[in-house]
Amino acid sequence: MSAPAVLWDLDGTLTDPFQGITRCLQHALRSCGVSDPPSSESLARYIGPPLTDAFRELLATDDAAEIDQAVRFYRDRFTDVGIYENTVYPGIPEALADLFAAGATLYVATSKPVGFARRIIDHFRLHTLFRDVHGSELDGTRSDKADLIAHVLNEHELLPENCIMVGDRMHDVVGARACGVTPVGVLWGYGSREELTEAGAAALCEYPHELVPVINSLVRG
Repeated sequence: MSAPAVLWDLDGTLTDPFQGITRCLQHALRSCGVSDPPSSESLARYIGPPLTDAFRELLATDDAAEIDQAVRFYRDRFTDVGIYENTVYPGIPEALADLFAAGATLYVATSKPVGFARRIIDHFRLHTLFRDVHGSELDGTRSDKADLIAHVLNEHELLPENCIMVGDRMHDVVGARACGVTPVGVLWGYGSREELTEAGAAALCEYPHELVPVINSLVRG
């Protein structure tokens, strides 16, 4: 493998969006008539998967109109407030810079709407390290991780065998495997070791400083 293309999940991998996402979920649930929404800690497991999946479970409904309304309530708060209730994980900027300096091409691949993802990457001044930022559309297009990764591969004419996907949830691993991309799971986010291992992660990293040697070992392998 030559210098790889490394695709990065955003929430739970590059940044910790705990406050922003859980507060926006609570806001949306209250707006939908839930008087006592779950605690932030209980809602942490919904960080990463598509919002429609989260609200389908939280509202116990398959009604598309009701789910879409909850997503709109969520975005009402997220657009100006929740988006910045977010922090970059310590060690991530250094890991990105080291990979960039070594010749890797970096992309963001998140199920978050691409407009929000770009604003977050710009806000934290990480944009100079990424070739491009990819995400879903507001209508839900490419919120499935396999669809998104396939889109990134096609858009940039990338060979799957020359790519690595870094993420914290099973969706990242399963999506990568479906596209023939090597998945690396990270343990500082919101997925467990068991979740990532069972999904088929090729390697796991407990801390950001482990990313560069792990990715290098996969490239050599």
